[in-house]
Amino acid sequence: MELTWLAIAASLMMGLGAAAVFVFAVKKDYFRDLEDTKYQVFWSDLEELVDSPVLSPKENLDGSGSRKP
Repeated sequence: MELTWLAIAASLMMGLGAAAVFVFAVKKDYFRDLEDTKYQVFWSDLEELVDSPVLSPKENLDGSGSRKP
C-alpha cells in the first residue's frame, strides 16, 4: 500500500513538472512561430541533398570509372 502512494505521488510530481515546463515555454514565447522553424529544417535538408555528389553505380568515390579490386 505504501508503494502505491509513492507511485501516485511520483506521477503527480512528474505531471506538475511537465506542466511547469510547458508554462515556462509559453511565457518565454518558444511556441511563437513554429511554421518558420519547420521550413528552416525542410530547406536545410534540401540544401544537403543538392550539395551532395550523386555517383553513378559505375563510378567510385575518386571519380574514376574504373573499378577497384
